[in-house]
Amino acid sequence: MLDPATVQLHFADLQEDIVELSATTPPATIRRSVGLLAHLAQLLDIPVTLSAAPRPGGPAVIEEASVPAPPVFIRSGPCAWDDVATRQAITAQLRKNLALCGVTSEIVVLHTALDAIAAGFEVSVLLDACGGLSPRTEQAAFRQIEAAGGRITSVASFATDLVRDFTTPTGRQVIAALHGLMEQPAAEPAR
Repeated sequence: MLDPATVQLHFADLQEDIVELSATTPPATIRRSVGLLAHLAQLLDIPVTLSAAPRPGGPAVIEEASVPAPPVFIRSGPCAWDDVATRQAITAQLRKNLALCGVTSEIVVLHTALDAIAAGFEVSVLLDACGGLSPRTEQAAFRQIEAAGGRITSVASFATDLVRDFTTPTGRQVIAALHGLMEQPAAEPAR
């Protein structure tokens, strides 16, 4: 069981035009998963940081990742850990369990996870809040993370590792949020 007091979340490149490029996890699933993670962070007082790729006009972070408004760090490269401000924000938390998600799995998630593991963090990659370039290349990235000692898990498994008693007020909110995670979005009208 994970103690929420030891956990922090990092969202990487959860930007409007980037999330839509996911070829592995449907963008709607990423959005629902990130929304649940943001809700979980609020319920359990888990700090959240967000790194973004530089984009013309600003980061344009998806709405689901911006509640509560975490600091957004604009990176210059493919790894959040390489950005001094991002790395300092994460290490300043003194919480050694880093849950990580984002787009793309093969780039920012992979490199950030490997560097955080090398720095002594316990890393969990939340695969249903990640998007990759292809199923084959995403699985290769996940295997690299596991080989380095990281854990690949789902948002639901992560949430239920943090909250084990659904009879408490917080537990009831978490189980309700998990039920919402399973709901399928309404189909978009044909154009």
